[in-house]
Amino acid sequence: MPAQPPERHGLPDPRVLRSRAALEAALRELVTERDLRQISVADLTKRAGVNRSTFYEHYADVHDLAVAACTATYDELVATAPIPHGQLSPDGSPLPNPLPALFTHVAAHAPLYRALLCDEGSARMINHLLHRITLAARTSRGLPTDTDTTDPVSAFLAGAILGTVMDWLRRDCAGSAEEVGAAVWPCAVACAEVALR
Repeated sequence: MPAQPPERHGLPDPRVLRSRAALEAALRELVTERDLRQISVADLTKRAGVNRSTFYEHYADVHDLAVAACTATYDELVATAPIPHGQLSPDGSPLPNPLPALFTHVAAHAPLYRALLCDEGSARMINHLLHRITLAARTSRGLPTDTDTTDPVSAFLAGAILGTVMDWLRRDCAGSAEEVGAAVWPCAVACAEVALR
């Protein structure tokens, strides 16, 4: 397990943040050139301009770095693009469709997501994304986020959205993010509304 980042006054060390950012950027570049399984730690450290020991201070292996490279960005996106809890907002206006932003984000990072979610994918990443999307759905629906409470509707929505993302990646992102988001949105809203009855 990689060492935890040193902190100063509760904030992460800026050197740690720079090293991680450089390694994640190197991975994003390299994954557009070759398959994830063909990328070595040596490739990454050379591209990022850091030492091999620095890599192992932060990540257990290339796969660990790949998951980390997706996780923070995706978590931010899920937090700002919640799953619907109905068709209308509290003021009675239609909810904006957050799914085109989700698919735009996926398309922008398609090589990395494809490596982690498709044929040679990562169960760890798929489980992480399912968990994060389910939590976002629970939050949007006004439910507690503790995992002791069963909520099959949020789990269903998360699985449907992630399944659509994975299918879209396998098809080389055929159709625009707006088209795919618009096609899926009514289904997500209808599911959420049925659950409210």
